[in-house]
Amino acid sequence: MKRMHIHVAVSDLATSIGFYSNLFKAEPSVVETDYAKWMLDDPRVNFAISARGISPGLDHLGIQVDSAGELGEIHDRLDAAGEAMLSQEATTCCYARSDKHWVTDPQGLAWETFHTLGSAPTFGSGRDALSEDNACCAPEAPSLAAQNCCASGDS
Repeated sequence: MKRMHIHVAVSDLATSIGFYSNLFKAEPSVVETDYAKWMLDDPRVNFAISARGISPGLDHLGIQVDSAGELGEIHDRLDAAGEAMLSQEATTCCYARSDKHWVTDPQGLAWETFHTLGSAPTFGSGRDALSEDNACCAPEAPSLAAQNCCASGDS
């Protein structure tokens, strides 16, 4: 089963946690010093926020899947769409290890499709320290070739 993923950059994590906890009528399932995540069933969404020094607003959208097979199916759909794709295996991002594929839609919005493999003790690598092996978060639009990720600095 698939779950919509929305990641929003915020300027004040604590205030935003309070707002979204009230909006969703639920506490986050994950809270770190720079990140929080709600795994909601109504609506079925993985909603994440982070305060990592980037401009507040929509960071990226995505689709979380439950299996490698579902991820492969979405990979094939993205490949058929003809957009450049960045694929990552067992990468660390947002306190989780995942296999994922990134594309940028025609408007320049980053989309992430991913299958979570487990939790991780760190957010991931900063935008300036990105390599394909440890990438995380949305590559900056419009080009995935830049492979920039997350906010400056490691956590």
